[in-house]
This record gives sequence, C-alpha cells and structure tokens, in this order.
Amino acid sequence: MVKVITYGTYDLLHFGHIRLLERAKALGDYLIVGVTADGFDKARGKINVQQSLMERIEAVRQTGLVDEIIVEEYEGQKIDDIKRLGVDIFAIGSDWLGKFDYLKEFCKVVYLERTQGVSSSELRAEKSEIRLGLVGEISLLNKYERESHYVNGLKITGVCSEYDDFLSPTLKELRKGIKDFKDLVENCDAIYITSHPKEHYSQIRYALEHKKHILCKSPITIEEKQWKELKELAKQNSCILFDSIKTGYALAYYRLLLLVKSGIIGEVVSVDTTCTSFSDMILREGKDMSKAWNSISAWGPTAMLPIFQILGTNYKDKVITSHFSKEIKDFDLFTKIAYIFPQAVASIKVGKGVKSEGELIVSGTKGYIYVPAPWWKTEYFEVRKENTMENKRYFYQLEGEGIRYELVSFVKAITQNQKNIYIEDNVSLQITKEIEDFYNKRNLVEI
Repeated sequence: MVKVITYGTYDLLHFGHIRLLERAKALGDYLIVGVTADGFDKARGKINVQQSLMERIEAVRQTGLVDEIIVEEYEGQKIDDIKRLGVDIFAIGSDWLGKFDYLKEFCKVVYLERTQGVSSSELRAEKSEIRLGLVGEISLLNKYERESHYVNGLKITGVCSEYDDFLSPTLKELRKGIKDFKDLVENCDAIYITSHPKEHYSQIRYALEHKKHILCKSPITIEEKQWKELKELAKQNSCILFDSIKTGYALAYYRLLLLVKSGIIGEVVSVDTTCTSFSDMILREGKDMSKAWNSISAWGPTAMLPIFQILGTNYKDKVITSHFSKEIKDFDLFTKIAYIFPQAVASIKVGKGVKSEGELIVSGTKGYIYVPAPWWKTEYFEVRKENTMENKRYFYQLEGEGIRYELVSFVKAITQNQKNIYIEDNVSLQITKEIEDFYNKRNLVEI
C-alpha cells in the first residue's frame, strides 16, 4: 500500500483545495492530510484564518477523499509524521516548489500544480473590505497602517491627526483628503482611536451614533459611567467596541494565560508587572505636552491586563503611589499600584519619566513564570521550578508587536459579530475604574 501525505490550513475550503486533494489521492492508495493547528498558523505568521480548527477538519473530512486526518502543531513535525506513519510520498502545491526538498531523505516529494485563480486569501479579501480610519496624535498610527497590509479585508482610507511631523508619507497623503474627525467618520466603516484618553468619550460616542465600529487604545474612557454608556450604545447600534492593547492579542501572552490556568505553577499568589518608556516625551519635545499620554494611561492598561486576567477584578484593597511632573497637570512620571486580593497580591509599575526593567513575573505554589523585558512584546517565556530539570522555555513568533493579530480579531468580530475573547468586558471596565481612581486621587499617595 502506497501512503501519501499532504498538509494545509484548508481555511474556507474551495475547489482549488479539492483538486489538490484529488491529485494527491491519485498518487497512492491511502491519503493522510495534516491540518495545521490555530497556534501553528499564528506562529508562522498566517493570522487571518477565518475558521476554527474543528471547522477546517470537518470540511476536509466531508470531501470524502481523505483516509486519515492529523493535526500539525509544531515545526519539524513533517519528518516525524513521515517516519511514524510509514509515508511513501509527500505531496504539496507547486507554490512551495523546492521548499520541502529536505524531505526527499525520508520519502518521495511531489509538487502538484495549483488550480489557478482561486485561493483562501482571495476569498477572505472578497468577503468584505472594511474601510478603517485612524485618529490620534502619536506615531503609533504608522505601525497600524503598516500592519494593516497583512490583514485581508481591511483598508486604511483616512487619517485625522494634529501632528504631521511623525506621520509616514502614506498617512500624510491619506490625511489630505480628511477635513476633521466628522469627515473621517463619514468616509470609514470603522475607526482606530489613539487620541488622548480625555477625548475618547466624545469621539467614540459620535462614531457609534453613526454606526461605526471602534478599536480604541485602552482605556476606552476615564470614567466608569461613560464606559457603560458607550458599551450600551455599541450594543444598540450593533457595533463592535474593542480595547486596543496589542499584548492581549499576542500568541505568547495568550499561551501564558492558558498555562497559568492549567495549574502548571500551582495556585497563583503574586503577579508583578513593569512597563516604562521615554519615547513619547522625546517625540513631543517642544510640542504641547498637555496632550501627551501620562504614565498611568499609556502603560497602565497593559500592566494591569495580566493581573485582572489571572487574579480577577475583585481585589480587597489597593494603594496608588505616584510621582508627578511639576510642569504638567495630572502627568505622572511614575506610578506604582499595589493590590491585595483574597488569596494573592499584585503590583504594577509604570513610568514615562522613569526607566526600569520591563518584566512580568507570575508566582505560584509550584513554581513561577518569568517573562523578560520587554514582556509586552515577548516571543518567549520560562516556567521555572524548584527542580531546575523541570524548567521549560516556550517560544512563539511575534509578528508586528501583536498589532496585526489585534486587527485580525477586530475584523473577525465585525464580520462575524463576535465578542472580544482576548480582552473581556469585565477587564476593560476594571481598567477604566483604575484610571478614574487615579484622576480622582482615590487611595493615591504623592511622592
């Protein structure tokens, strides 16, 4: 019996996929198909997959062409599968010509001609094209424009910004056709907002009233009452309102949360995060610093995210300690928040005028997880135990600092009317409450 194996994502299964499977089947007596796991696709940078692993497996099964289906989960698995399953022929599309010649040591390799004029990427792009507008005053807009090119069905169509100095040539050109924020809203289906937090409420409300979807750099607002009002308005108008915290959408961070919840380090007793930078202050030198993001707004949501996602939001007490600028109102150069939970403690340290080691440490009764600086952009983390032989490192490729994953999740939520599974509403609301406490100086000590 001649065994043939092939691999693919098989997202939005189409005629091209079926023709390739038919050709592979004709090469032998028994066809094995490896369907790539969600995590493996993301690790390879293939992030725009629309269907779940189970949906894709079922679609392949229903073709009636396959004798056995396996899941591809890690780099190097093909060699292992070929040896373990006694495979005689490895078949793959001709667009991969030469890529898998290394497998000739283990079996025959055949490159099959692709069906021209059809691909999953094209189908995803044709499904919908969301016109995204950008509004804000910081250079982060450039990154979102750049990363948008990796996301099918998304196109940047306008920019509204007071600061041209740091915009890319592409964004400067897009800005020319936009008079103001209202004009931007009229020419878009969705808006990415990275304006000063005090402007979020009015901008989001106006956009939601015009039934536009919103991706907003967290915090969504700086008042709990406003947050609830905007969420209700989004619901009434069938709009998506997402927090933009790019770390929350990154594969390594998401895997870390799953490992913690699996009990790999036992009961969690402490979560400590640190996030600091000088970049925005340097960019704004000589400009209006009143619109610069302070430490708690710029870094607080990111630093708080693992605390509230791991320990929950029902802490017993907290103390906020801040060192403020003497020149700029409400601008904290450094803030530390210490939390006390029923069975654990936590802390964040954030700074725009202080530099420190940007690490994340999650401590448990059976070990701890260490994420090196800058933890919010990590591609790996370590699980450490008392017995060092049990230590393990986890590596995950991070594309575009997590921005493209965030954009894919946003587009998918719009097209499939899904809620945010990466940053839950209770976490988003709690972040807003923390920012509100800061501005009202509740439990706050100045140093």
